[in-house]
Amino acid sequence: MSRLLVASRNPKKLAELRRVLDTAGVLGLQLLSLDDVPPFDEAPETGATFEQNALAKARDAYAATGLPAVADDSGLQVDALNGMPGVLSARWAGRHGDDEANTALLLGQLADVPEERRGAAFVSVCALVYGPADSASSVARGEWAGRIAREPRGQGGFGYDPVFLPAGVELTAAELTPREKDAASHRGRALAALLPALRRLA
Repeated sequence: MSRLLVASRNPKKLAELRRVLDTAGVLGLQLLSLDDVPPFDEAPETGATFEQNALAKARDAYAATGLPAVADDSGLQVDALNGMPGVLSARWAGRHGDDEANTALLLGQLADVPEERRGAAFVSVCALVYGPADSASSVARGEWAGRIAREPRGQGGFGYDPVFLPAGVELTAAELTPREKDAASHRGRALAALLPALRRLA
């Protein structure tokens, strides 16, 4: 069985990739997280784009372990904030990964914004690196359009899911089942676009 390193410590991201692979019938890949390999210096996410950050994370993980590595960089782009928080989504309130603080700050910034200007999109870029050459990589981008709710709803998902209303749906992303979310989400779409490369690895 081939091993694939998911350059993350978020178990929900591993579970999401596992579901995408299982649904597509891609067998023969053992998924590892950063907690399953010896620690290495992870470069800070200083890229100006999701693509730069995802590729940097995947290249670092491959260089440190020799294992094919997949990494994603994702975030929320809000129309009324000129596309922000974007690549700063995970640390919008100042501390990396504080979902509640990030969401509270976002809702505060949008408090006076009317419904018709609350448009937003989740963006995910997934990068797969399986060799030292630049050509030994694949990058895929997925987007999920919607709008920002007035208050958080739902217990599922993570990040900004409780305040993101996907287009055409009256449930937040945190109220969808994992399978419903995989079928529509930005990361689900980006991972699905990587499936041909992942099949070759398997």
